[in-house]
Amino acid sequence: MEEQLRAGLAIYNAGATHAAHDAWEDVWLDLPTGSDDEQLLHGLIQFTAAIYHAQNRNWSGAVGLCESGREYLIGLPSTYRGVDTVAVRSYLQALETDPERIERASPPVLTYKGQPLAAADLELGAITTAAGVLTEEFDQYDDSVIHDAIEYAREEVDESQTEYISLLTTFVGESTHRGIVYNRLASQVERRRRKEKDVAGLFDPADENEE
Repeated sequence: MEEQLRAGLAIYNAGATHAAHDAWEDVWLDLPTGSDDEQLLHGLIQFTAAIYHAQNRNWSGAVGLCESGREYLIGLPSTYRGVDTVAVRSYLQALETDPERIERASPPVLTYKGQPLAAADLELGAITTAAGVLTEEFDQYDDSVIHDAIEYAREEVDESQTEYISLLTTFVGESTHRGIVYNRLASQVERRRRKEKDVAGLFDPADENEE
């Protein structure tokens, strides 16, 4: 759960409010109803959904989600699994009272163990989770490119390299120029694919018709 929790927090803080819940949802669905972990993720999912609806001027939807989100979080300690639940509940209360505040000020940054959590703070597992979530959220990214980039990044851990890890981290954390980062990542992946194809060709059996 820790990996998915941190991935979702970083995605949210990078501005992909709607996508953040996808990092939490699969884990949340498998948790026992009413458990503290389930309540935390359920509350965070409602929190991001409330903000998303407010940003799209669905005031009644936002208000209802604010109320239910606070209910899921209210029984948890003030800090649970590193998340400041009091800050989340406080914002939900404020947004419920005045959902149009979303048009006057940005929603709060979510903290983890007292610090804002960014993509650069994530371990490789959380980075790959976040990259996969963003690829599913935005149609302009080719999932095969991200899939291969993730595989190459995992290989880098054993090779003490960071090229693909760094690009994936920037892809997750960069909201304004994510498309530019993706294009660079896609270019690197395509170059790696060509190299692998060239090497594989060296060991292909010779054509029997060749003299």
